[in-house]
Amino acid sequence: MRHNKKFNHLGRKAAHRGAMLSNMACSLIMHKRISTTLAKAKALRMYVEPLLTRAKEDTMANRRLVFSELKQKQVVTELFTNVSEKIANRPGGYCRILRTGFRLGDAAEMCIIELVDYNENMLKDTKKAAKKTTRRAGKKAAPKAEEAPAQEAVAEEPKAE
Repeated sequence: MRHNKKFNHLGRKAAHRGAMLSNMACSLIMHKRISTTLAKAKALRMYVEPLLTRAKEDTMANRRLVFSELKQKQVVTELFTNVSEKIANRPGGYCRILRTGFRLGDAAEMCIIELVDYNENMLKDTKKAAKKTTRRAGKKAAPKAEEAPAQEAVAEEPKAE
């Protein structure tokens, strides 16, 4: 029985799956965005988010634990210097999965997985949404503008007669 075993095996042996996820995590950290299948992206998100959380505190123990998973010195350096600064105040949810459609050969569902704090287009949209004003302010300003010309027109009519 497979009680309490929820992760996706991805049709691979444990060693192959571990090596593949480690490679994909290194690519994600270096390039900030990769394209893959939806199943692999979901498995990668579960694999890489604890590593990103560990990178927020730069200690020798954390560096060694992350290096034991990733096996690439340049990636660990990038993670603990540049990436950790961007995600320092984020409580979790460091990755975003965007579905892109289906692959032609086998109709596998494809997606893009990216680090949230590195997508400049999404960050710009959130700033614009924050500047939105309420409707009440617009209603109060509009009648004042309409009342002034109406009073001038009434004042001009007695002069004409």
